[in-house]
Amino acid sequence: MISPEKLTVLREQFPVTRRQLYLDSAHQTPLSLKVRDALAAFLSEGFQNAGPKPVWLRRAEATRARVARFFNASASEIAFTKNTSESLNIAANAVPLTAGDNVVLIEGDHPNNAYAWLNLHRKGVEVRFAPLKDNEIATAKTFEPYIDARTKVVTLSHVTFHAGQVHDLMSIGKLCKERGLYLVVDAMQSVGVIPVDVKALNISVLAAGTHKGLLVPQGLGVLYVADGLDELQPAYLAMSSMAHPPADYIARADDMATRNDALRFETGNLNLPDLHALEAAIELIESVGVAEIQAHVNELGDRLLSRLDDLDVKVVGPRERGRRNHIYVMALPVEKWADYFARNDVRVTPERGGIRVSFAMFNTIDDVDRLIEIVRTGLKDKTPAARAAID
Repeated sequence: MISPEKLTVLREQFPVTRRQLYLDSAHQTPLSLKVRDALAAFLSEGFQNAGPKPVWLRRAEATRARVARFFNASASEIAFTKNTSESLNIAANAVPLTAGDNVVLIEGDHPNNAYAWLNLHRKGVEVRFAPLKDNEIATAKTFEPYIDARTKVVTLSHVTFHAGQVHDLMSIGKLCKERGLYLVVDAMQSVGVIPVDVKALNISVLAAGTHKGLLVPQGLGVLYVADGLDELQPAYLAMSSMAHPPADYIARADDMATRNDALRFETGNLNLPDLHALEAAIELIESVGVAEIQAHVNELGDRLLSRLDDLDVKVVGPRERGRRNHIYVMALPVEKWADYFARNDVRVTPERGGIRVSFAMFNTIDDVDRLIEIVRTGLKDKTPAARAAID
């Protein structure tokens, strides 16, 4: 667990904790003071100095290097995009797939991953879905029956958004390495909350937005592409993609070679404000440590599961540590409980199987106990109006 002293300091960084019970970081994390100050400093520089772009670009490269270290990657393997979905679409269109090839996904995984690959039907690429129950996690065995000689890609979310499973990327990565397959991972729900080592996990391409575990407002994504995968080529080009950008800014058809690093997938200007914010956010995360954050949210999950058992409220998804992390879905009817939580200033998300609770580093045992008391009250309230709202 994060120490009480450090938690006090962390909660001061997130003013939202003073006005509501915030249990919705799988949707988006609230702004911290550190991130707000970084954005304000950027805007102030633009206001006072008319935008010192060379300075901003140098800082962007420093942030790239910091992000790379965060994933145990090199800076040459990190590109910046708009969001997870753009990164996944870049991957889907970069892998050299031809008619008759196939890609394997988990049935019911995030639709934006599925659509990126289903869009390749127009090229004759087959998409296969491996079924998985909400209380199961994906392992190599989940995918093996669906892999054949024409399989080229296995792709999945590291952590599912709707049931909180933490999938076994280690065994899946080992399988992909043995079979010569690309492993494409959506890390949106794990980055910043679970340590992710792209090398140890044998990830070919990783996609993640920054507005959840990385604490930055929407509009910035991270794309990791392993060095050496030169056959992955961008579907669209800009001058920044080129190996030899023309000094005179005149495009030449006789030199179309792209860069041999991940930056070949960047097009045009970067989201410089969010990159300044990301530098500050990673500094805040690393002041705690991702492993410590993971241990902390698991402790909160232990408490939540135990107290929900006392109320006989079921949870969608796995219960064992290692198979779940910071996302828990209470099996309560969405159409009746969502408004009840909103009226009690509890920030949660309606999900497929119920009401999703998601923890972050600033949450506490007291937050869990407050939630439980609100649920208990809702279950006990026998007035006609209350019953109509929560039964």
